[in-house]
Amino acid sequence: MNEPPIPRQPVRPPPKGSVRRDGLFLNPDGSRAGPTTAQIWRLMRERSERAAWPLWVENPSFPAPAPPPEGHVAVTFLGHASFLIRFHDGPTIVTDPIWSDRCSPFRFAGPKRVRAPGLAFEALPRIDAVLLSHNHYDHCDIPSLQKLRDRFAPTIFTGLEVGKLLARHGLKNVVELDWWQETALPQGASATFLPAQHVGARTLMDRGRTLWGGFAIRPAGGGRVYFTGDSAWGPHFEDIGHFAGPFDVALLPIGAYEPRWFMQQVHMNPEESVRAFQALRARQALAMHFGTFQLTREAIDEPARALGTALAAAGIPEEDFVVPGCGQTFILPLTVA
Repeated sequence: MNEPPIPRQPVRPPPKGSVRRDGLFLNPDGSRAGPTTAQIWRLMRERSERAAWPLWVENPSFPAPAPPPEGHVAVTFLGHASFLIRFHDGPTIVTDPIWSDRCSPFRFAGPKRVRAPGLAFEALPRIDAVLLSHNHYDHCDIPSLQKLRDRFAPTIFTGLEVGKLLARHGLKNVVELDWWQETALPQGASATFLPAQHVGARTLMDRGRTLWGGFAIRPAGGGRVYFTGDSAWGPHFEDIGHFAGPFDVALLPIGAYEPRWFMQQVHMNPEESVRAFQALRARQALAMHFGTFQLTREAIDEPARALGTALAAAGIPEEDFVVPGCGQTFILPLTVA
């Protein structure tokens, strides 16, 4: 008796770069990026109460970050979406750096940090490269980028059309990338700019005119680290896991997600971050995008609590997806070549 044929798995089409319509970048699924103007006005009119955050939170005391041993990466959480990433043979990278007190176009108004950066700027080791996911104020902080330029002169890697903003502020050592475009980093490493479900903007008038995304980082000695930037949940995570994964470490956002009718277009909630962790085929995840700036309505401790619930529901041990302390360093093994 003949055995029934094994069903063939559908072939996943190769990924493509970004697409623009009427001068605006679209999401990976072809949808319009970000909320509409009407949705923004509705959010501003709603009187739903925001949870009260503390005015200030003291960070726990952690040892100063040390270089990793061979075959490992040292990842230090600096707060929000900022990480210090150090590989044994280089490079040393910082993601979406922000040391400013506010993430806002104004020094006197806008979201104000409630905790100090996880590492003082003066304590940074030499920075070889900056990975800049997009141009929102909580990710693209011009004063911090200028301080890094003046001290280290690192190359900034970012999405298409972001360089114009940076050049206006004297930041000209910039490499712009399209989705799925690979580039060389210092010390023989490489990075690929990857799609995200989000939007780029500095004002209400320029939404979608600059590209947003995340990064896959590959050091010369082997291993893969994924930095999300900002993203809503979408099937692009499955593409990233298939074509750029699996990952030794994934840095995934868990906060700034309420109200869902609005924020689900641009940010994941913790349950969706767990889905992304699984889709990326990552061995270890570290949480980010929580507990530094109050951008949305949930309480300061709600993302961590909800993540624990989501991990339990998925049967994933909490040690596989950790909520880091601000300033905490993780020495994690890499899958070496």
